[in-house]
Amino acid sequence: MSGKKTGYQCAVKVKVVGVGGGGGNAVSRMSDDFVRGVEFIAVNTDLQDLELCHVRKKIHIGKNLTGGLGAGMNPEMGARSVEENKNEIVEALSGADLIFLTAGFGGGTGTGALPVVAEIAKENGILTVAVITKPFSFEGVQRSRIAQEGIVKLRDKVDALIVIPNDRIFSIINKDTPIVKAFLEIDEVLKNAVQGIVDLIVTPGIINVDFADVKTVMQNAGSAIVGVGVAGGQERAIDAVRQAINSPLLEVSADGAKGVLFGVSGGRDLKMTEINEAAKIITEAVDPSAKIIFGAYYDKKLKLGQIKVTVIATGFSDARPALGSLFSSGSILSAGMSGRATDTTKKEGSFLTIETEKKEEFLPFSTEKRNSSGSGISKEKEEKRSESVWDIPTFLRRKKK
Repeated sequence: MSGKKTGYQCAVKVKVVGVGGGGGNAVSRMSDDFVRGVEFIAVNTDLQDLELCHVRKKIHIGKNLTGGLGAGMNPEMGARSVEENKNEIVEALSGADLIFLTAGFGGGTGTGALPVVAEIAKENGILTVAVITKPFSFEGVQRSRIAQEGIVKLRDKVDALIVIPNDRIFSIINKDTPIVKAFLEIDEVLKNAVQGIVDLIVTPGIINVDFADVKTVMQNAGSAIVGVGVAGGQERAIDAVRQAINSPLLEVSADGAKGVLFGVSGGRDLKMTEINEAAKIITEAVDPSAKIIFGAYYDKKLKLGQIKVTVIATGFSDARPALGSLFSSGSILSAGMSGRATDTTKKEGSFLTIETEKKEEFLPFSTEKRNSSGSGISKEKEEKRSESVWDIPTFLRRKKK
């Protein structure tokens, strides 16, 4: 479906559904400052937690099964809770063209309920992308096992699966970073994934990318990465694209991808040579025979002198143990372009890994009460501990305060 763009309106309907405590926290924070017409929905067994979510649409699942409490690290109970309220879920998802599902894996509700919600979405022909977090290594082997088993069940129920290991947060924060701020950084990855794709679809372009292109790249895909980079200064195009395809949060980059969709946006000073520079870096990183779709836009939200690059890279043949395969692509841009390098100024960016029907990514972390994304850009690395409003056990939270 190709959504026609009129100003900033788009025929494509996007919904973001947070499942469980972690997913609910993520959509709650995102909805506070998300600018475009995206609908946010929270789904949870824990009534008290659900009531704290700042979203309009809330669905309390498993009332009879859990009595308004959580699923107690029991994914089977989380799955059965969705069945109890299946009609409500179907109604809430209806009309959507693209759905992002998010949860912290490793507990009961997010791990158990999200695959069932995903299955409902896919059965109704909705392009479905899941964004999940895996727990911190200090949360123990049991949560890690629950998360890994949940990923196995989820893989074939979504078009694309984005997996964010919570432990990666330590590579982008410093030892003085407050807990809440650390998790806002993780949220930024989810936010940038949603915002980046929505912007590609909705923003009127000098060279357009529409929903048909995104669907071509994302539907029933294997491993992939989604990255967003923002930079200013003399080498802003080079800096932005490098942020988008290389991140300290991930094990992989765009190297060897067989399908790429990327968009370059800036102000009225956006130059063709800068698009050329960005495309050259991308095309040199991916497979020589890769299919490439690209778009170019004017974006009034960017600060003066900034450029933003959004990259979706897919079809990795050597899928490492932390991804799956994601997208394939449509139109081809052959970019034999040239680039240079000099100096930089402001940078911001984020990156995430995606895993789908194919391979999986198992790292020693998983979480349920919080999800989101690991955001990235140039921030100091290193931090020994982090606590999650999401799913860090309460006794650990108290201890560390």
